[in-house]
Amino acid sequence: MGKSLIIVESPAKTRTIGRFVGSKYRLEASMGHVRDLPKSVLGVDVEHDFKPKYLNLRARAPVLKKLRNAVAKADGVYLATDPDREGEAIAWHLVQALKIKDPKRIEFNEITRGAVTRALAHPRDIDPQRVDAQQARRILDRLVGYSLSPLLQRKMRKWGLSAGRVQSVAVRLICEREREIEAFTPEEYWDVTARVTPGSPDDAFQVKLVEREGEKLKVRDQAEAEQVAREIWEAPVRVDRVKESKQARRPPPPFITSTLQQDAANRLGFSARQTMRLAQQLYEGVELGDEGSLGLITYMRTDSPRVASEAQNTARALIAEHFGEEYVPARPRRYASRRGAQEAHEAIRPTYPERRPEDIAQFLDDRQRRLYELIWSRFVASQMADLELSIKAVDVSAGPYVLRGRGVRIVFAGFSRVYSTRDAEVSVPQLEEGMWLDLVSLEAVQRFTEPPPRYTEAGLVRALESKGIGRPSTYAPIIGTIQDRGYVYLEEKRFRPTDLGLAVTDQLVSHFPDVINAEFTAEMEAALDQIEEGKADWVETLRKFYSPFSQSVEQAEEKMGEVSVKPRETDEVCEECGRSMLLRVGRHGPFLACSGYPECKHTRPAPGGKEEERAKKPPPEPTDEVCEKCGSQMVIRTGRRGRFLACSGFPKCRNTRSLPEDEAAAKEAAANETCDVCGQPMAVRRGRYGPFLGCTGYPDCRGIKRLPEPVSN
Repeated sequence: MGKSLIIVESPAKTRTIGRFVGSKYRLEASMGHVRDLPKSVLGVDVEHDFKPKYLNLRARAPVLKKLRNAVAKADGVYLATDPDREGEAIAWHLVQALKIKDPKRIEFNEITRGAVTRALAHPRDIDPQRVDAQQARRILDRLVGYSLSPLLQRKMRKWGLSAGRVQSVAVRLICEREREIEAFTPEEYWDVTARVTPGSPDDAFQVKLVEREGEKLKVRDQAEAEQVAREIWEAPVRVDRVKESKQARRPPPPFITSTLQQDAANRLGFSARQTMRLAQQLYEGVELGDEGSLGLITYMRTDSPRVASEAQNTARALIAEHFGEEYVPARPRRYASRRGAQEAHEAIRPTYPERRPEDIAQFLDDRQRRLYELIWSRFVASQMADLELSIKAVDVSAGPYVLRGRGVRIVFAGFSRVYSTRDAEVSVPQLEEGMWLDLVSLEAVQRFTEPPPRYTEAGLVRALESKGIGRPSTYAPIIGTIQDRGYVYLEEKRFRPTDLGLAVTDQLVSHFPDVINAEFTAEMEAALDQIEEGKADWVETLRKFYSPFSQSVEQAEEKMGEVSVKPRETDEVCEECGRSMLLRVGRHGPFLACSGYPECKHTRPAPGGKEEERAKKPPPEPTDEVCEKCGSQMVIRTGRRGRFLACSGFPKCRNTRSLPEDEAAAKEAAANETCDVCGQPMAVRRGRYGPFLGCTGYPDCRGIKRLPEPVSN
């Protein structure tokens, strides 16, 4: 009797799941999608119900060959791709490409022994509605992208431009915010604050001016501020009102995809791409010494805060053991999903809550550890008791003016023991109404109203989610794409549009107002959800969209004039030829380029731009190494991936290689490594970013992976 075959998406999953299923099963990885629409043509027959033309991916040829052999020898085939639309579509494409008979679809929200065992015991058929929903999204995005992108390239005479149903709306949000900022007129106002005390200066506390003669007061200029300050200083000060109240803060819900990306950005400084890459590693499995590979978190693409009862009970027991029974609420906490959530999965949580971050820190790299700690803390906090505060509000009168202060005292830390909040204690002395106070100091500070802030990554994800744009799996790719295309760039961790981004957005909004807007994009996301739920037909949904859209494309072809994005003039002078410098914007942000191009090709970083930061790299270090290509001296340079050897004859000679000690350590660390794709030995190879492991079966197998860390004595 032969073995059954389980096909997953990544080699990391094969190692983790292999520990649970034993020798009865063979595990293989598809390495993601194996089929897709062709790159060179539309690949969709709009005249015949939008029939897609799928092709096997050339890069997956060795994988498909290996999978065909495995399928031919297997007693049965289980498809264990990710538990979402994309995973369902990958499973369906595997069936089509490999001609699998009687496939069994299994899914699990966490890669644990119990979850995998239950999934194998209850396989199901591939869900055609999920496949239809994913296929509709893929075709919809292809129709938009392959219609608008060539149009933009022709009209703007710039190759490489792209537009998309979702990415273009995200760029529009950033452009509209930038124009709000440009149109904003600041207004002056003055804050008047005082420090008062019932006796000792040590008991002084701060109060802020809020009212005059019972009406809210906003001080507009310096003259008024000086008059108000003089009148307060001359008036007797007394306590008018003291009100004490209790406040209970409920813990935040466990993470969903969008809140994880936001919190990782705000607390850890991670980009959305970094967060999702690290979360994928934690989900698929991390080697924990003698225990082998274990999946540490549940599936990381979800919009539901739902938590399984078993996980809730585990968390409550852990809280009672480590913090005390008083930190365990009377009933397990449950959280409601936002409107429109699919709720296909649980929240993002640790698969084994009893594995505290400090217990497994030695097996994780720094970023994995920090992200796991964030997920663990948020989940445990979500099942803890409330944070209880005592709030003391104090109104102080000085003549016709009322100044207000606030004291905060933490009565019970609750969930804040594991998940920090911004609540800080503010001391206010014991006060009684009618008590006279001494004025210790008085200060008037000029301020100006501020425009709405530019979007951070976290803020953009929050805006996309609140408007119903995109889904959990799309936030990180959207943010990556709009930067890669040169439409926006990050300045001090906030998005700014480039001139190109503004110009492209203006053209798209002008000619496709019904497509490049948040409401339409949200409606299409809801329509895709209805397809998955069996409430709408995918062909009919595409037909309703495509007929008016294709007419808009035809009209834009006639009416859209040629558009050029001109660089901005500056007062800077080129140090090589003396001509003026122009401000241009590339994918890494603004830079200065000589107006004498192409005669003079001098460029330099723009002040405050990202390129200026790149220019602050350490200077090259001379070495005794010789370039094997031209005989020049090799120098040590520092790049985005660390130190490496580079020829001093650059740019005539572009030879680079790894540092000798790095290569020696790499070869030692690579011993006994095998290819995750075909199982053949791996060899250390050199690429533009240093050494890596490549399969010795190349070119038949193109498996690669990172070098393992050398084992230290």
